[in-house]
Amino acid sequence: MGTPDFAVPTLEALHGWSGCQVVAVVTAPDKPAGRGQKLNESAVKQVAVQLGLPVLQPTNLKSPEFQDELRSYAADLQVIVAFRMLPEAVWNMPRLGSINIHASLLPQYRGAAPINWALIHGEQVTGVTSFFLRHEIDTGDLIYQDEVAIEPEDDFGSLYGKLKQAGAALALRTVQAIAAGTAPSTPQADRGDLRPAPKLQKETGRLDFSQPAHALVNLVRGLSPIPTAFTNLPDGRGLKVFRAQAHPAAPTADTPLGAWLTDGRNYLRVQTADGQLDLLDVQLEGKKRMPVGDFLRGFNAQSLINS
Repeated sequence: MGTPDFAVPTLEALHGWSGCQVVAVVTAPDKPAGRGQKLNESAVKQVAVQLGLPVLQPTNLKSPEFQDELRSYAADLQVIVAFRMLPEAVWNMPRLGSINIHASLLPQYRGAAPINWALIHGEQVTGVTSFFLRHEIDTGDLIYQDEVAIEPEDDFGSLYGKLKQAGAALALRTVQAIAAGTAPSTPQADRGDLRPAPKLQKETGRLDFSQPAHALVNLVRGLSPIPTAFTNLPDGRGLKVFRAQAHPAAPTADTPLGAWLTDGRNYLRVQTADGQLDLLDVQLEGKKRMPVGDFLRGFNAQSLINS
């Protein structure tokens, strides 16, 4: 069970292992997209069709018709990767239960956006976890965990790529252990230092220049290339920020908090609480993404920031 391309390597790994048979794939219904509103198939569905696997696309997971069809496949185990919350009648259906592959080292970063929040909080290590499903989201007994280092240059896009491959390897190892009857089952420990990973909201990405520069760099990393951190130029136009770095420079009378600075050719910076945020890769509303040097040479940046 999965929908985005994050789940594709897991499907391919399980399908390629001779010790099991993928009897069916459950994914989201096709959705209209683009100007022509053409129906768009999920990444998981596209691969499942290529592999010749039956595909179920329920709109309602509680539907008796869907549950009867799912039950007809008599699966021993369900593997969930980046799907939806399941009703108990679904996750408790197989004789061996259901497992989930989560992109964090649980119990840290329970929730819908663990990759983003690990970067936003400046973590240096994250990972993937396999666990047995139960009622409360991301709280089931742990099976295995694998750590993945977060490099300083990582953003959401690069870390997502690393974790989807790590998740596939972990899923295969987990399913093999369950098949052999050797999989551990360890209750999660609730600690006082746990950080949640709630669904991202639009305002999550707004750059607040009263924050320290390094915190804003991490916010940019955690939201790049999607959904992207953003701000508004002094003339009011929206500016997406895909890459940034901290530039040491304390606020002064000439450069108060939130002041924009540029030489018109090479740099575009904003004064923050403890330094300047050096914008490196940006996109003006209605325009293409570009390095800041190209942006400055293509627009009258001095007039933009002095509005």
